[in-house]
Amino acid sequence: MATPEERMQILKMIEAKQITAEEGAKLLAALGEKDKHETPGPSPATSGKWFRVRVTDLRTGRRKVNVNIPLGLVDVGLKMGAKFAPAGVEGLDMDKILAAIKTGGQGKVVDVEDEEDGEHVEVFIE
Repeated sequence: MATPEERMQILKMIEAKQITAEEGAKLLAALGEKDKHETPGPSPATSGKWFRVRVTDLRTGRRKVNVNIPLGLVDVGLKMGAKFAPAGVEGLDMDKILAAIKTGGQGKVVDVEDEEDGEHVEVFIE
């Protein structure tokens, strides 16, 4: 079942313009679908944890992207985000990332510096 915290996080992401209202509506609808099809409680491996994405400008050190997604929404988010993935992401092993999430892994799962675009991308689970 979707928690109020998950719903509030989506609304905060819309407010911060990290996602569009349409994307937020899709995530909220996906939470509703999740509620209909899911009777057991959240997995202990994902309960209370966050999937965090940080993109920092290498030149200025300023954070360009700071997205926090409840682990319960990561499957939906990865499917939706795949449509917007930039070139070069195909080198990431998404199955490995999902496996780390499902087994309760914690810590940094991606740490990439793109010298061409001047960005440092970090993805981690807390």
